[in-house]
Amino acid sequence: MSYPLCMSARSRFVLPVIAAAALAISACSRGGAQAAAPPPPEVDAAQVVVKPVRQWDEFSGRIAATDAVDVRARVSGYIDRIAFKEGNEVKAGDLLLVIDPRPYRAAYDSTVAQLARARAAEQLAQEQEQRAQALIAANAISREEFDTLRAGSTQSSADVRAAEAAVAAAKLNLGFTEVRSPIAGRVSRAILTLGNLAQADQSVLTNVVSQDPVYVYFQPDEQTFLRYAELARKGERAKSANPVRVGLANDKNYPYTGTVNFINNQVDPATGTINLRAVVPNPDRIFTPGLYARVQLEGSADLTAILIDDKAVMTDQDRKYVYVVGPENKAVRKDVTLGDFADELRIVRSGLGANDKVIVAGLQKIFVPNTPVKPKIVAMGALPPAAMVASAAK
Repeated sequence: MSYPLCMSARSRFVLPVIAAAALAISACSRGGAQAAAPPPPEVDAAQVVVKPVRQWDEFSGRIAATDAVDVRARVSGYIDRIAFKEGNEVKAGDLLLVIDPRPYRAAYDSTVAQLARARAAEQLAQEQEQRAQALIAANAISREEFDTLRAGSTQSSADVRAAEAAVAAAKLNLGFTEVRSPIAGRVSRAILTLGNLAQADQSVLTNVVSQDPVYVYFQPDEQTFLRYAELARKGERAKSANPVRVGLANDKNYPYTGTVNFINNQVDPATGTINLRAVVPNPDRIFTPGLYARVQLEGSADLTAILIDDKAVMTDQDRKYVYVVGPENKAVRKDVTLGDFADELRIVRSGLGANDKVIVAGLQKIFVPNTPVKPKIVAMGALPPAAMVASAAK
């Protein structure tokens, strides 16, 4: 009977110790949890840039040469020599190919001889006419004989002119055996090689396209054309020499400039577009005819735009969004509609306000919206005083 009494005494001693230990462990756990809570992540935030900008409309276009020539043979003959290196640039008048000149040189020599014979006959006829004039004055010959001698002199003069024309034609044909570039530009491959027969005015020997400047053809839609025409009537923009900016497929922005120098005289009823052409300098040979080009045509209306650093933009499937510093320094997600680039910044069409501070660095530290952050204010980026930015793509 004493054994249960002993166990009861031990229980009264052990239970308070266990309770105290449990309280101590619980207190330690709460202290550890408080110590493990991380501080808000540091991020860089920048005030959005609000600036008046000029609108640009964007189109697709194609590069074309201002001059392009299919070089054809002007006389028939066999290709005797190729004098150019395929793919190189040539100047106007540079020798490209030589057609066998021997038949044409022989023809030229023959016409020169015929001209000499005609001139000798002319000289004799003129001398006979002069003697006849003295004889007719002395009534030593009849009027019929005099008229015959005078007609022979006139005919010999005509024969000389015909022989001179034949010499000129033969000289031209001989010159045409040397095929020269009619324009300055880049020459293609030799379509007819050595020994092949070239037919006059039919055989294409090669082609040459000019390099500087180049044309850019693009087609604004009917509504855009009407809008620009209305602005031109109001005097808000020039009717010609409209500035354009051009970018190639691998360009981020539009680094090249030019002017519109042609507007077609009618709208294509099948497509509802009108053909425009801009001329763009190409001193560094950046453009090659046939390349795809992105074209921006300058608008006239100034608008106030919100600009942000493109590094702040994130993608959620088909939506674009940014994080801004919200109340209590929490990262608030805002969906945005973006336009094109403006220098190194991006135009925001909707979704942001003028007072928003956009998080531009440290985005990888934000796992969910409304995460507390510790923002560090930085500059969004400097714009030039008269920045000209692109409007949003339609």
